[in-house]
Amino acid sequence: MRLNCKPYYETRFGAAYLGNSLELMANIPEASIDLICTSPPFALVRKKEYGNVDAAQYVEWFKDYAAQFYRILKPTGSLVIDIGGSWIKGMPVRSLYHFELVITLCKAKEKGGLGFYLAQELYWYNPAKLPTPAEWVTVRRERVKDSVNTVWWLSKEPHPKANNRRVLKPYSDAMKKLLENGYKPKVRPSGHDISNKFGNDRGGAIPPNIIDGNSNRYQEEIGQHTIVEETSSEDLLQPVNVISASNTASNDYYQRRCKEQGLKPHPARFPQALPEFVINLCTEPGDIVLEPFAGSNMTGRVAETLQRQWLAFEIDEDYIRSSKLRFEEN
Repeated sequence: MRLNCKPYYETRFGAAYLGNSLELMANIPEASIDLICTSPPFALVRKKEYGNVDAAQYVEWFKDYAAQFYRILKPTGSLVIDIGGSWIKGMPVRSLYHFELVITLCKAKEKGGLGFYLAQELYWYNPAKLPTPAEWVTVRRERVKDSVNTVWWLSKEPHPKANNRRVLKPYSDAMKKLLENGYKPKVRPSGHDISNKFGNDRGGAIPPNIIDGNSNRYQEEIGQHTIVEETSSEDLLQPVNVISASNTASNDYYQRRCKEQGLKPHPARFPQALPEFVINLCTEPGDIVLEPFAGSNMTGRVAETLQRQWLAFEIDEDYIRSSKLRFEEN
């Protein structure tokens, strides 16, 4: 898909455009996008250089974008929003703005909402996040470190296009032994009746809503796998609703090339694991992925490697210029 304006740069599968995404989305035909995977500016107490909207105005600000998202998504398309929480200024109390946002997005149109369904919620755990707000975490010690972003997976229909077979994780060592030795059906203490089908080899384990990008077994190459292999003890210890992936690499290819070229890297980058998981889950090769707040355009980079068509919109020329480095042949 190409718009009726010149892209800032193009690749084999996609194109990045400089400009306001509201204006650019007006050029996209209705019901033509398979997946919107994005991380809009958060409503943070401390303002960032890439722009933030206050929590009190956030929902109203976002509704204009959401109306365009709904218009351009296919009936079976998905909208996946990574959004961090915030605090009420001057108090160790959390803002509810990201919950108010999803309620508004999923409220019926006749009641003032956008009409989306909440397909599922995911959580991105970034263990490298700084302990903020420092006043309440490191000084007064009244709160624990806030290291989790909510990821809302929304859809226009109750059954959006998705297939968890595309994101199966390798079996743990314990499961491999179970498949090898066989399994005797039994009722677990919780009351769940585990049938003899539990011992069937289906090529991999259905993943929980965790994306783990921190294990030393994680492959840098996009598309190798989206979930790392885990040992049986890790299977038992990991929570089931947390995406674990840092975004603080200081010497990855993007960062190195930005430094060499004297370009400003985006300060809040997607971890590769998040768009990789979502794109694999919700799309197939040839489908169209949109990133309306592109930043460093990790979503476009992953979509390119996974052979999805993609569009990326970014309003800051410094960021879109540096994002082009992600697509260098070497």
